[in-house]
Amino acid sequence: MLQGVQIDLISEDRLSRLTSMEKVRLILDDVMEGNIVVLEKGLAPDEASKLIELTMREIRPDGFSGIEMETYPESEAPAGLSGIFSRLMKKRPGSRLTVIGPANQMKMIKKEKDLISAWVSSR
Repeated sequence: MLQGVQIDLISEDRLSRLTSMEKVRLILDDVMEGNIVVLEKGLAPDEASKLIELTMREIRPDGFSGIEMETYPESEAPAGLSGIFSRLMKKRPGSRLTVIGPANQMKMIKKEKDLISAWVSSR
């Protein structure tokens, strides 16, 4: 059996084919197995809220300890007239890359506008 941590990188294309609840279940099931999930495009605010809500229901004292989640915010649009046009042209507001993992295995060390640094322990 392999030792280590599995990291699942999920594309925006795959997520776009799923309903909100399917996205949340896919992520939560994966993390509950001890995997780290990296989303190319982050969740919508209502999806992130649902993920947190369902996570809280799954926490057990001697079992699942919850999730650690960090997201890059959407890039800020430039100021002025070009900023107005770029904000109008955006398909949807939201987040970019999101990293999610088991709270007892993953700790965020640093988050900057263009860097998420995490420490991950093996199971």
